[in-house]
Amino acid sequence: MAKHPTPLLDELESGPWPSFVMDIKRMADSSPACNDLLGQLELSFKDKEGHWKHGGIVGVFGYGGGVIGRYSDVPELFPSVAHFHTLRVNQPASKFYTSEALRTIMDIWRRRGSGMVNMHGSTGDMILLGAFTEELEPVFAELTENGFDLGGSGSALRTPSCCVGKARCEWSCIDTQEICYNLTQFFQDELHRPAWPYKFKFKVSGCPNDCVAAIARADCSIIGTWRDDIRIDAKAVKAYAAGEIPANGGSFGPDAKLDIQKDVVEKCPTGCMAWDGGALSINNRECSRCMHCLNAMPKALRPGTDTGATILVGAKAPILEGAQMSSVVIPFIKMDADVDLSDAAYDEDTDGEKFQEFKDFVEKMHEWWDENGKNRERIGELIQRLGLREFLKACDLEPDPRMVKEPRSNPYIFYTEEEVPGGWSRTIEDYRARHKE
Repeated sequence: MAKHPTPLLDELESGPWPSFVMDIKRMADSSPACNDLLGQLELSFKDKEGHWKHGGIVGVFGYGGGVIGRYSDVPELFPSVAHFHTLRVNQPASKFYTSEALRTIMDIWRRRGSGMVNMHGSTGDMILLGAFTEELEPVFAELTENGFDLGGSGSALRTPSCCVGKARCEWSCIDTQEICYNLTQFFQDELHRPAWPYKFKFKVSGCPNDCVAAIARADCSIIGTWRDDIRIDAKAVKAYAAGEIPANGGSFGPDAKLDIQKDVVEKCPTGCMAWDGGALSINNRECSRCMHCLNAMPKALRPGTDTGATILVGAKAPILEGAQMSSVVIPFIKMDADVDLSDAAYDEDTDGEKFQEFKDFVEKMHEWWDENGKNRERIGELIQRLGLREFLKACDLEPDPRMVKEPRSNPYIFYTEEEVPGGWSRTIEDYRARHKE
């Protein structure tokens, strides 16, 4: 197999960092698709334009998503990438794979596709890059036979993702893997059959450290938290102060001594901590659960035991209205499984009853978005356009001060007549009376 000359791409291998060009060249020895991909990329660099075209919608039978179509606009030059479709494969919760599972996927992909894999996309899925149209159904059939499913794409629910949760993390307040798996199973239609104004993402983090960056990327963030007091081990606090335990779990070195006043108390964003040189105290009513003190003194401080989740809505990268961070809509909700299946085999009907309070909220949210959203408008943009009040009404949520991102800057506050005790006439009478005084 003749190799395409790639003088421009070769420059990308010259720096100190790993290069995708080097990786593709390794595959090019055994994959005609990777060899032609290098040739087309070189041509794109030379012409200063991409040589991909959409060319039509492709997919697998019964699914509206999971496959992203891509065709070359110079197929006569690079026939092995004339079709170069991408398949998204739904990742297991927390991205835990066995070596056998990975070998199974790679065996299928080397036979049916280019052999190129992206571990993982920003949505979460494993990305299989480069398949001909006629191979899509065979790849899908082999994946499902081995227990895998396609992930979400298009204007649909994207594949839910989560952090490692209680499987490996001491901070996790909720079972992220159970929540992620349950939501994936429950919302199958929304995942595989695009029917919304645009995409929607669930991301689940076990604690406010938010290791899946849900608050910056997810339309609905589920963040583990607690509502009682932080647990304090007074003996361990003194050990930190004496330098007997290294700061930040030893991440700054085994001899890094923690200055509790400077490194913990003075960095508390709400000023809710105090250190008198012998004892640490916390005003838990003012704590915002930022996790700084727990990360700094992991052996001395622990989350409370009354755990649940904070639900935030509306994050996204720039699309219509620019980047947005998500906003709190439910400050605390219990996220324990409502049905105990420990002694029962998986049953779809019973499993669907888990996390019912949260699912009821989600379905109201989806219905409002589906009815009011514009094309390619994420739910955060819709809330921004119509206002948080309309969103809260649609979801049957009561306004809460914790939903406010910043103090109101507009002095003109408007109320509906139903919200004013006694109606508008009573309000006018009160105003006139005060004005006379």
